[in-house]
Amino acid sequence: MMRTLFLQAPSFDGFDGGAGSRYQAKREIKSFWFPTWLAQPAALVPNSKLVDAPPHKQTLADVLPMARQHDLVVLHTSTPSFASDVKVAEALKAENQNLKVGLIGAKVAVQAEESLRDAKVVDFVARNEFDFTIKDVADEVPWASIKGLSYRNAEGVIVHNADRPILEDMDSLPFVSPIYRRDLSYEKYFIGYLKHPYVSIYTGRGCKSRCTFCLWPQTVGGHRYRTRSVENVIEEIRYIRNNFPGLKEIFFDDDTFTDNLPRAEAIAREMGKLGVTWSCNAKANVPRETLKVLKEGGLRLLLVGYESGNQQILHNIKKGMRIDVAKKFSKDCRELGIAIHGTFILGLPGETKETIEETIRFAIETNPHTLQVSLAAPYPGTFLFEQAAKEGWLDTANTEYVDAHGVQIAPLAYPHLSHSEIFDSVETFYRRFYFRAPKIAAICGEMVRDRQMLVRRLREGVEFFGFLRERAKASAQGKAEQKAA
Repeated sequence: MMRTLFLQAPSFDGFDGGAGSRYQAKREIKSFWFPTWLAQPAALVPNSKLVDAPPHKQTLADVLPMARQHDLVVLHTSTPSFASDVKVAEALKAENQNLKVGLIGAKVAVQAEESLRDAKVVDFVARNEFDFTIKDVADEVPWASIKGLSYRNAEGVIVHNADRPILEDMDSLPFVSPIYRRDLSYEKYFIGYLKHPYVSIYTGRGCKSRCTFCLWPQTVGGHRYRTRSVENVIEEIRYIRNNFPGLKEIFFDDDTFTDNLPRAEAIAREMGKLGVTWSCNAKANVPRETLKVLKEGGLRLLLVGYESGNQQILHNIKKGMRIDVAKKFSKDCRELGIAIHGTFILGLPGETKETIEETIRFAIETNPHTLQVSLAAPYPGTFLFEQAAKEGWLDTANTEYVDAHGVQIAPLAYPHLSHSEIFDSVETFYRRFYFRAPKIAAICGEMVRDRQMLVRRLREGVEFFGFLRERAKASAQGKAEQKAA
């Protein structure tokens, strides 16, 4: 058995790439998701160690001595963080020349050949659903016989083994929460719209939706929602409740927890018996009857990907959502007392100045409790990436997704809509949504009722204005570079 280190590498301040987020960037308000994709294989490998450097403020100097204490290091990487992660891997190998270095994540799942070619320090990458692939490596199974593995052999030749079959028995995966408890300071993880402290887990993998931009279903999870049994999920919830003092909320981070409504209702009924507050990802089409069951079972908030307020754009990205249904869903949630964190994306195919305005008006009308506005990010492995490259919307040879400080860049542009116009529209969106008298009054009302909320909102406000300042600087720099060119 190899002494194995699972590492989310040091990065820019505020890096949050440990979960299945659409993009690995600095968020509007500093936030950290649990590194579940690393914790899962760590739970399969006895005596392993999980290090999530960014939220724990661990630097490269903090991490380097660990190279001498391990035989194998597995890093979670992404398209934006790949170059930085490789530099960390090089530093670790310089400390211990015998250290084996492997990468996991959507980036290497779809670009195994390119990743190994561009990073000579990397010994192997684990493609697609990599949990048991990594376990086999740690168990010192001969690499030639490990399914799902791409590696550099003794002669330096890159070899791609056969794919590993998709995992069907999700209950065969051990709980990740004991790894959180063993290796992480769980109070360091916080999300602006979740109660603190919180814990997030997956109860299933895959998503039935076909959104052209969404990374994980197209690269790792697949489009079939494979789930843990209700009993298995509730057993882990009991463990979390008993082992994380002060816990305020549990978040189910499945791509779309409401893909299976009867199962969602069954879990909600059990959660209600435990008296646990919880939230989850959902599509904006959950019927009122189900929403009522979820609310009665302790549901507090739904994270909903609205993406756009324009129906044609939703068709273009194969969202499978109707504007009228989303409006009714949002109204039902408000009436039932379910909060919504709405997510929107600007710059998707079909975007114009007019559709951006339409989306802002849609957000104001549906009025989610909080929202997140992102820039369309066409990652390799997605339909959107191939479409953008073919149509000339994306300079694939020079694509960047975040700047040196972690602020997201607008990689897509159209003949009628420039990079800077898309980029600047994010700030316009935030200002129009939050700087409204009704919204300000609602936020102030929250703070008056809850002193802890007051402190939290003030801190978030300072961070939010700082984020807008960074965006303004990035916009000005981009315009200056365009003018010089």
